[in-house]
Amino acid sequence: MTNPFFSEWETPFGAPPFDTIEDQHFGPAYDLAISNWEAEIEAVAGNKAAPTFGNTVEALEASGAMFDKISGVFHAIDASDTNPARQAIARDLAPRESRLKDARLMNQAIWQRLLTLYRQRDELGLEPEQKALLERYHKDFTRAGAGLEPQQRAEISDLNAQLAGLFTDFSENLLSDAQDYELVLTSEKDLEGLPDHVRAAAADAALKKGHIDAWLFTLSRSSFTPFLTFSTRRDLREKIYTAYTSQGHNGNDNDNREIISKIASLRCRRANLLGYPSHAHWVLDDSMAGSPEAVFDFLHAMFERSQARAETEKADMQEIIKAEGHDFDLAPHDWWHYAEKVRQAKFDLDDAEIKPYFELKRVRDGAFSVATKLYGITFHAMPDLPTYADGIEAFEVREADGTHIGLFYNDYPARPGKRAGAWMNAYRPQKKFGGKVTPIISNNYNFPEPNEDGKVFLGADEVRTVFHEFGHGLHGLLANSTYERFSGTSVLRDFVEFPSQIMEKWAFHPEVLKTYALHDETGEPLPDELIERLNKVVLFNQGFRTTEYTAAALLDMDWHTLETDKIQDADEFEAASEKRMGKMAEIAPRYRSTFFSHIFSGNAYSAGYYVYDWAAVLDADGFVPFKESDVFNKEIAASLRENVLSRGGTEHPMELYKRYRGQEPTIDALLETRGLGNAAE
Repeated sequence: MTNPFFSEWETPFGAPPFDTIEDQHFGPAYDLAISNWEAEIEAVAGNKAAPTFGNTVEALEASGAMFDKISGVFHAIDASDTNPARQAIARDLAPRESRLKDARLMNQAIWQRLLTLYRQRDELGLEPEQKALLERYHKDFTRAGAGLEPQQRAEISDLNAQLAGLFTDFSENLLSDAQDYELVLTSEKDLEGLPDHVRAAAADAALKKGHIDAWLFTLSRSSFTPFLTFSTRRDLREKIYTAYTSQGHNGNDNDNREIISKIASLRCRRANLLGYPSHAHWVLDDSMAGSPEAVFDFLHAMFERSQARAETEKADMQEIIKAEGHDFDLAPHDWWHYAEKVRQAKFDLDDAEIKPYFELKRVRDGAFSVATKLYGITFHAMPDLPTYADGIEAFEVREADGTHIGLFYNDYPARPGKRAGAWMNAYRPQKKFGGKVTPIISNNYNFPEPNEDGKVFLGADEVRTVFHEFGHGLHGLLANSTYERFSGTSVLRDFVEFPSQIMEKWAFHPEVLKTYALHDETGEPLPDELIERLNKVVLFNQGFRTTEYTAAALLDMDWHTLETDKIQDADEFEAASEKRMGKMAEIAPRYRSTFFSHIFSGNAYSAGYYVYDWAAVLDADGFVPFKESDVFNKEIAASLRENVLSRGGTEHPMELYKRYRGQEPTIDALLETRGLGNAAE
């Protein structure tokens, strides 16, 4: 068998040869990569020469290259187009990868070499990024438990392996539960209130699943959100909303309650072994926020303001319910529907009116155009580059002078084996150490499949998502660090959303909209009065949006500030959390624990879901210079690129932000943006 992972890729710019990679290649490739990495680790540990930055820190940085190459491809396609074979590989790989990383981070010979260098770091004559890399590895080893006793290290390694398996179980359960649910409607009466474009998409989805003369709605946000928004059938709204909020909570083989309780317990035990009261204390010791107390203070301040606003929004909706002659109280499954009615009454704007202006590829070109005007970079289609599924586009990205920057993929459509949401992947991060390596980045979405004309039309939230993920993409593409460990999005977690969220600021700026929001049939730009209404709507329903988000962030923090590894009853714990935060009954947290992928499918956002609003403070404040001068101010853009986008994790985020902005951020711009008052109130 010719295994593409055993040779150099003779593709343009070293792109993954998806047309030759088969599932059977991953097992043998991983076996060899793991063997190679183990040998590389042993070579560093067994080096008899005195430790130097080169033979220890850079040797560690160079190790595992083959493993990273394979993983960059496997994890990306497993998230976007999984199947039983890939799920089996992921289940087998998770504990092996965990133990391999622990073997490196807890290796005592390497730890002693790092300690020697760390204590001498100010006398070694290191460049700033070299010193930062030494300090980062020292912190990584410390936080992994390298300084603990052998029995404690062994227990932590076992805990990590158990957690890796539970993360995979959680994700597979959630994917199965979501895929199993179908709301199939066969009567026109069931479609009352639904616009033509929603009906057409549902009919197409039904046909593809073999349902004739029917309409299909699923738990994909692009499917159930329009249904909740427009359907006048309250009974069916409740049905699909209950299905959505019950994912992983149905008492079947996909139930996640026991899994999340085990994850919380194991995380707490690990944190205790590492000397921290809770998992959140351990996580936030390596963040901008610094402590659970700081996060709770921030979230409670946002929650108080947002819920007060949400109570006003609720009253507006209850008035409409009464005016329609109904005698029921607003319930969580009613919010989208009556919020839309309030929005239309106040702003006379709905998605059906604006969608013809937001055809997906025009929106993509709009985002590309912003990047070109700000940074001078250009995007060039590469239709012949192989991809792993239909509906994926590839581009070469170049500097203004034609210099190659990297490759960029857009994976747009929802598909059965694709996880929910939207995200960015780095198949290959940028680096200069060991030879120049350019980045290969992808953005991934769950948009409906194209209509019969090959087009997809987006609502306002989906447009915002395109710009958001593109911001992450730019963070990866414009990286300019020496070491991969600091490249692109490899930053402290409460800084990683700043580049993505500041990019959203351009999405609906009037000057930007004029360039890409063109009517699909007439080619006319979005009219000024529609732009004005669209931007007024930005403030609409912010009480709800911020409350549901903050409630989820508080739930995350409650799970991870547990100071006992006693197994919790998941239902009782979640109910107690909601009671403690004093959340209004009409708004549910954005994610219930059993489908809270951010915090239970891996480590990335555990005790860290707060980062979106934390970064919102940064992006609101960080966009002020553009607002006060020119939305395409090249001088400010150059500073943003130089001090933030290109620097990755080479310095503490606050230092990078202050270098760009000239000051620390304040919350005032965010409160103004969301219409939640100001900090002085």
